[in-house]
Amino acid sequence: MLVFDVKEITKRYRGAGESAVDGISLSVERGEIFGLLGPNGAGKTTLISMLCGLIRPSSGSFTICDLSYRISPRALKARIGVVPQELAIYPSLTARENLQYFGGLYNIRGKDLDQRVQLALDSLGLDGYADNRVDTFSGGMKRRVNLLAAVLHKPDVLFLDEPTVGVDVHSKKAIIAYLQALNRQGTTIVYSSHHLSEAQEFCSRVGIIESGKLLVEGTTDELISKVAGARSLEDVFIDLTRRGLHDV
Repeated sequence: MLVFDVKEITKRYRGAGESAVDGISLSVERGEIFGLLGPNGAGKTTLISMLCGLIRPSSGSFTICDLSYRISPRALKARIGVVPQELAIYPSLTARENLQYFGGLYNIRGKDLDQRVQLALDSLGLDGYADNRVDTFSGGMKRRVNLLAAVLHKPDVLFLDEPTVGVDVHSKKAIIAYLQALNRQGTTIVYSSHHLSEAQEFCSRVGIIESGKLLVEGTTDELISKVAGARSLEDVFIDLTRRGLHDV
């Protein structure tokens, strides 16, 4: 069952010579962990921003959970969670206060909100720091709060833009394990990253984009089998993007 369906979506910014996203069509099945990979400036963040309703496409269309962004934008946004690359939490608030605030934005109230917040803090090892200000946290702890704020409302689809950038090994392991547990519970995940080895282990299917175009998609094994001499997703990435100076 398709959880979202993208058809010929394009984004051209005013004054730009080329489209940031150029006619991408893509379908993701419910329960997948789909990796969206590409070098800096490839269009990953622009594509995710359109699918999250943050910016409007120049052309094309998409649906998420059978909801059109044109017809039902509010209902669509209620079904998704977004973890941006930049931290989107309040440093002067505690971890608990941040989660209570973001849960309230989704109309979660009272005992239900308190229970969800406590369960979330426990699940990522933050229960002992729940009432500490976020600006006293390490980078990995901030990333964990950032993730939890996006999933309190139990979204059907979770968009992740570099969710483990700049975190220590222990926090990265905890975040990936938590995301895998969410996926087993039914959350479809769209994951954008430069960490190709992480994507190879984490994603059930990947798509590689370059210059706003989707070059290829499939399982890691399928993509490796199509590139002569390739042994890893990184080998495939370098071959398809045809440049060796990208951050991979």
